[in-house]
Amino acid sequence: MKILISIILFIFLTHCSSQSVKLGKRCTVAGQDGSFEKSFVWFVDKNAMKNFEKKINKENCKKNS
Repeated sequence: MKILISIILFIFLTHCSSQSVKLGKRCTVAGQDGSFEKSFVWFVDKNAMKNFEKKINKENCKKNS
């Protein structure tokens, strides 16, 4: 229970900063060597929010599978 509360507080506090939290499975485009990043929690700078969905999205996870 303490871990759950800590995670919720952490996510809440990040909304007060210059970062935003994106939840959900998202992946980057696979590189030439086939490596890519996959995560369920992404911390994104609010200034880079417009480009985030273009570079890191759910469709990339389907392509990388």
